[in-house]
Amino acid sequence: ENWLLGRERGLSSVSATMAGVGNNEGVNIDLYIPRKCSATNRLIHATDKASVQLNIGHVNGDGVYTGEFTTMALCGFIRSQGEADGALDRLWTKCYTDAKRVHGHDI
Repeated sequence: ENWLLGRERGLSSVSATMAGVGNNEGVNIDLYIPRKCSATNRLIHATDKASVQLNIGHVNGDGVYTGEFTTMALCGFIRSQGEADGALDRLWTKCYTDAKRVHGHDI
């Protein structure tokens, strides 16, 4: 039934060689796009009910939220092994040092 809704709106599917469904402008209109774990690069399946996605807000030098955020996803496997806190710490430290190197100053 979902494919009927797309056709009624004038949307067509992209060729079978491309992943996903797009409209005439090439915009992806899939209802579900799988995520990957930020720590292990494993595909997070729709049935992985223990997975989480975190949006970590950025703050300026005064500690005020800037409106920007970094998204990280952790699969249930990492969480069940008790490694989520360590993985998140490693990921955020890497993200922070990369941002300092790109901007060339203290953040």
